[in-house]
Amino acid sequence: MSGTTSGVLSEARNGAMAGWVERARRVLPGGVSSPVRSFRGVGEEPLLAARGAGPYVWDLEGRRYVDCILSFGPLLFGHAHPRIVEAVQRAVADGSCYGLTSRGEVELAELLLSALPFAERVRFVNSGTEAVMTAIRLARAATKRNVLLRFEGCYHGHSDAVLVRGGSGLHALPDASSAGVPPGRVADTRLVPLDDLDAVADVIAREGDQIAALLVEPVPANSGLLLQRPDFLPTLRKLADSCGALLIFDEVISGLRVAPGGAAERFGVAPDLVTLGKIVGGGLPVGAVAGPARVMDLLAPLGPVYQAGTLSGNPVAMAAGLASVQLALDPLERAQLDACSAGLEAALAPVCRTAPFSLTPLFFGSMFWLWTGDGAPPRRADRADALVRRRFARLHERLRAHGVLLAPAQDEVGFVSSAHDRAVAQEFAAALKRSLADLADDATLRSPD
Repeated sequence: MSGTTSGVLSEARNGAMAGWVERARRVLPGGVSSPVRSFRGVGEEPLLAARGAGPYVWDLEGRRYVDCILSFGPLLFGHAHPRIVEAVQRAVADGSCYGLTSRGEVELAELLLSALPFAERVRFVNSGTEAVMTAIRLARAATKRNVLLRFEGCYHGHSDAVLVRGGSGLHALPDASSAGVPPGRVADTRLVPLDDLDAVADVIAREGDQIAALLVEPVPANSGLLLQRPDFLPTLRKLADSCGALLIFDEVISGLRVAPGGAAERFGVAPDLVTLGKIVGGGLPVGAVAGPARVMDLLAPLGPVYQAGTLSGNPVAMAAGLASVQLALDPLERAQLDACSAGLEAALAPVCRTAPFSLTPLFFGSMFWLWTGDGAPPRRADRADALVRRRFARLHERLRAHGVLLAPAQDEVGFVSSAHDRAVAQEFAAALKRSLADLADDATLRSPD
């Protein structure tokens, strides 16, 4: 396999990739199983992966990339970590699925709860979408209320209740943001902007006795890395308590990444329920809901809230998750992860200052975002205009050509693993320097006078 890449593919190699892209488009809607993988957000042809190892991923033509997508978050320790691979191999040799509770399921639940002192029970599901859907149903059952308050710019999966956009009228009732979602499915969802606690207070003043839950990404990372003011989460906690609503943290991305105990540990604010995923599965499909027994025991078979899944608690996924969470709670592993994040930030920052347009590297723990807008990075999702997106798309294309892979959308964040060591950071920085040089004369990327 080659090392760094020149960005120039031979016609034959281009043809090989194009052939697979066309085959995918004949059998998969848009050629993908999840929309962002189409690369339409950056105007490029999709990349088909062949394998990953440590901080790298290879495409079907053998080109190697520094991988900062990392499957959109699960791979905290890079691709194919030996402990996770070994755990999966051992588990699958004993059978891939039982339809019965397994020892690994109990062990993973115990380990997660040891890191989440506010929680007493865990229910495993198969995705972050399922976890959030279950948490909302639990909150509505626990409070005997229907209204859900959530925030623009946060993403909570693709279940009906959270696929909303802002509406109009006296109470700003939302509209469905996806075809196929009946209006009634989002009628009880209220959407407010991030960085606007007054808007939250206004909704609570109007409908506080009807609100079941406030749902938020404590570290918003699905419309860019939208870091909030220090008083944001503490105030949400107080507002939820003031009206008797539950506070739900969606930590499908941030759980175990921003701290061993997630946002509750990092910010000192405990939610009533937390949804987890990604790292909890070690790269296999796992989601989880955790919270106090008084709420969690409303789930069947103990209570009236129904949730089930043939593959929930799958023994192979539990084995991968257990190995992943054990690594995430290991102080030495976390020190390595922190060092890798700091090293990448230190390598990229001086290069960004040489950019021919505004380029700000924003890091939070082992997540980062290259903000291509003028001025400070925003706290709201509506600050990215056409120029911001055009700059990112061109930068993405050049970085890909020079062997670095970022998520193919301006509003997706990048991820660092404990395998992104100093050498990888320097490789990324060198590719960024070459990419910016390629864009130096592109007048379409300049700020308007």
